[in-house]
Amino acid sequence: MAQLSMNETTTFRWSFDEDVAHYAAAGIPAIGVWRQKLSDCGETKAIELLRSHHLAVSHLFWAGGFTGSDGRSFRQSLDDAAEALRTAAALEAGCLVVYSGARANHTYNHARRLFRDAIQELLPLSASLGVALAVEPMHPACAAEFTFLTTIDDVVKLLEAIDSPQLKIVFDTYHLGQDRSILERIDRVAPHIAIVQLGDAKQPPHGEQNRCRLGEGVIPLQEIVARLTEAGYDGYYDVELLGEEIENLDYAGLLDHARQAFEELVARR
Repeated sequence: MAQLSMNETTTFRWSFDEDVAHYAAAGIPAIGVWRQKLSDCGETKAIELLRSHHLAVSHLFWAGGFTGSDGRSFRQSLDDAAEALRTAAALEAGCLVVYSGARANHTYNHARRLFRDAIQELLPLSASLGVALAVEPMHPACAAEFTFLTTIDDVVKLLEAIDSPQLKIVFDTYHLGQDRSILERIDRVAPHIAIVQLGDAKQPPHGEQNRCRLGEGVIPLQEIVARLTEAGYDGYYDVELLGEEIENLDYAGLLDHARQAFEELVARR
């Protein structure tokens, strides 16, 4: 059964403690945990908070940078990703969101090889912990700092090359829903989706992501959710909203609006 999750980047100004308390009070059953906030809180305390508020963890966000674009070596990024997998397992999260890192000064072939090598090295640990590696493609206009994978085809090719049930896709409607042709391809990718992230926008990104409240933009959320449901997806829908339009909103009202929007999207199925 599809369930709602709230991503901690949505409530950027709140601490981990505040996120947990407010999400639970708003009737949101799951949380997408951001490693930065988790680190500020402390893992042991965070797990206690989650349990006391009966919040499930939909995913842990994020690990990667295997191309060295963020200044870390390949091995340092791998070690960090392995630590993130263990953290995700401790949180009982189903997946860890992974970014390749920017292409930087590499050729595309070398960047792809670095990312493929990293994934293959992480897969045994991923399998032993029961935490999937969820690769996220991003819209090319805002992907530069995070990944060189900018289409669903980029990730599907990676999945086909590695062929592991532990390797999956993050389907973010903000990034992928800008192109309506994605509707025709959901059937193919649905079995490989680890998590769906719900985001909306009034216009395509230009450098920075600038999302809006669900249903107030141009992303065909109703059609996407309908196709996903028809294709058999019944996992988490994680609401991820960020950008200038979101920054100054009242977070309590934003949570209520997101929950109602999700319920309407699911109810129409």
